Amino acid sequence: MTDFFNTNKQAIIFAFIVIGVVLLLRFSTSLLHKWLEQRSRKKFPNEEPTTIHLTQKILNALWIVLGLMALAFIFIDKEQYKVARENFYLVLYLGIVAVITLVAASMVQTWFTRSVREKIANDQDPTSYKFLRYIAIFGVYFIGGMLAILAFPSLRGIAQTALGGAGVLAVVAGVASQEALANLVGGLFIISFKPFKINDIIKVDESMVGTVTDITLRHTVIRNYENKMIVIPNSVINKEKLINYDLGERMCCQWIEVGISYGSDIDLAKHIIREECEDHPNLIDNRSELDKYNNVKKVIVRVIELGDSAVTLRAWAWASNFTDAFVMKCDLYESIKKRFDKEGIEIPFPHRTMVFQENQLEMLNTKLHNGTSVNQNEMDKD
Repeated sequence: MTDFFNTNKQAIIFAFIVIGVVLLLRFSTSLLHKWLEQRSRKKFPNEEPTTIHLTQKILNALWIVLGLMALAFIFIDKEQYKVARENFYLVLYLGIVAVITLVAASMVQTWFTRSVREKIANDQDPTSYKFLRYIAIFGVYFIGGMLAILAFPSLRGIAQTALGGAGVLAVVAGVASQEALANLVGGLFIISFKPFKINDIIKVDESMVGTVTDITLRHTVIRNYENKMIVIPNSVINKEKLINYDLGERMCCQWIEVGISYGSDIDLAKHIIREECEDHPNLIDNRSELDKYNNVKKVIVRVIELGDSAVTLRAWAWASNFTDAFVMKCDLYESIKKRFDKEGIEIPFPHRTMVFQENQLEMLNTKLHNGTSVNQNEMDKD
């Protein structure tokens, strides 16, 4: 045993030093983690310090990997020291870059999340912060990836070119598709010119109406009234003609259109529609002082069309926003239908009048009497 110790004295001492350093680093990491966690929970009691937990796990794993690599020096030949030492420094460098990148990305994410929360709490528009968050996080990971590539000599030229400033655009243009670039530019246009923002209610077409929940580098997300998420590429939504119900004045004029039969009393029908509209709680008075002075009705009802089988009436009813207007429209169609039924106002439905010549009528009666079927072609013949 003594001979073994004397023979391998330096290796054993080196191993104990490496193990001691690893344990010391892990202990120091644990102390630092507890101190940072206490400060974070004291400053932000409602937030989980995920960044601090992630950093501790990465550092502990890095210390173990470096310790194992250091212990491997005991078992390799001196001729391999140079390669092993280069690999050791490479792993150390990549580990440090990974820790810094992940911590920086997590800090950026946390800062933007808090800023968005503050904007919402202060009733301000958080759209720019939400969009810039994606750009900032992408930039952090991009720089981290380029710094990691610098560790490999064969790829160092690509990293230096990409980090050179103008080379960034060249690299992005080279690896990204034209559609991806169009979506990115489209997102920048949306943020810059603000045709809509987060929490706005927009209508792209009849099937895409809802609230904007997010604007990313690639797409815009809309939550419709079925609570389904509609994902529209930024390049597409920039080309569409859309309605923003929250852009400018939020008051919304809702058309209430009802068709009545030609034999119904138009004046009574207009009175019923106006009365039902004025009784609805969502209706607001949009008349000017001059209109009130001139006794203009709160709800205007006019005949807008004399159709094939119906006289179409339209009421202009105002609500404070699109949501209230939609609810008001649904309620009014129901209440107007019930009042029409009660007051004897007929809502016509499509019907067809068929005219038969005398010989066709006799043939039809004969076939019906004999139980023979009659097809449409025979009925249409002269």
